[in-house]
Amino acid sequence: MSAPLRIQEAIVVEGRYDKSALAGVADTLILETAGFGVFKDGERLAFLRRLAAKRGLIVLTDSDGAGFVIRNYLKGAIPREQVKHAYIPDVYGKERRKRAPGREGKLGVEGMSPQVLRQALLRAGATVLDGDAPDRPQGDLTPADLFALGLSGTPDAAVRRAELLKRLDLPEHMSAKALLAALNALYTPSELDDLLFL
Repeated sequence: MSAPLRIQEAIVVEGRYDKSALAGVADTLILETAGFGVFKDGERLAFLRRLAAKRGLIVLTDSDGAGFVIRNYLKGAIPREQVKHAYIPDVYGKERRKRAPGREGKLGVEGMSPQVLRQALLRAGATVLDGDAPDRPQGDLTPADLFALGLSGTPDAAVRRAELLKRLDLPEHMSAKALLAALNALYTPSELDDLLFL
């Protein structure tokens, strides 16, 4: 199997199974819309907009009607020049974890092979960072850093995390793991020093 593509853009998919399918294909931040949940979640949409402005966004939804409703919503909500669209082919069948196929009988992102997903990202124009390309401007925080800062694993971690999320204008329900990914995606190490080590 090929090594994961190091991609500058963040990728947005519909759900956690799609995210799992992409994890071995793309080395980048992968986010979920929670299906139609993004329609009512202003914080999630604001976060996607920030990521799109900072590093670009690739939208990869299922090829069924619901996937296109989500894709079109994001098309209208995020500036066109900050978004790339990756498409999977129509393949009929059902995912292993499901008892029955979806309403339209098509496989979603989670049902695609790694090769198909890789090609979809490349065709969309994903910015692949090879050995000669500069690294993504990202922080290098680790889970141990969050623990040391009292943002995870301590009795008041949830309160401290909530304060930081509010200060940084990030979605209030982010877990420690999601916060870590967001901080590393949005900020360089020096910016993180200024934000966190006051």
